[in-house]
Amino acid sequence: MKLYYSPGACSLSPHIALKESGLAFEAIAAPTKTHLLPDGSDYYRINPLGYVPLLELDDGTQLREGPAIVQYIADQVPAKHLAPANGTMARYKLQEWLTFIGTELHKGFSPLFNPAMPAEAKAAAKERLLGRLKWIDGELAGRQYLMGDTFSVADPYLFTVSNWAAPMQIDLTPYPNLLAFRARMAARPAVQAAMKAEGLTQ
Repeated sequence: MKLYYSPGACSLSPHIALKESGLAFEAIAAPTKTHLLPDGSDYYRINPLGYVPLLELDDGTQLREGPAIVQYIADQVPAKHLAPANGTMARYKLQEWLTFIGTELHKGFSPLFNPAMPAEAKAAAKERLLGRLKWIDGELAGRQYLMGDTFSVADPYLFTVSNWAAPMQIDLTPYPNLLAFRARMAARPAVQAAMKAEGLTQ
């Protein structure tokens, strides 16, 4: 398997999931600013959409969306319990979290990264984002992870997206449960390994 990623982008989520899984894979940097692969070739030739993550299986099959990729990874190693079994209500709850993080948090940050976005629009986007973070903080009360006391592939996605708060000048101190969750995630060896591999930590 090959995982195409850009350091610190949403592709960090499947990168962590792969480290948690123990599956063999090759991580290939595909920086979103240059779209140049390490061999100098154009990433658009691999993924015409140009974004990350992209998981390429050994038979050439490609998966492009993070929530689909992390569930695929989890299903390859059921004994690791990275995702509840297909068809169970718990699996649908996992999908609910992945969808919420993708549509309400991940895309909620997008206007803040856009230099062409007017200040008023950025302020409105930030206000909406703060409301979503407050709700997440409430949901994490009394829980170790999003699904309860058990780690799942939804957790790296929340960790990754909440990493963007600091560079966007969003203070997370009003959200103690989220901060505690982030500390638990940061202590996981797979998270540390993925962060180091992407050059985000020493």
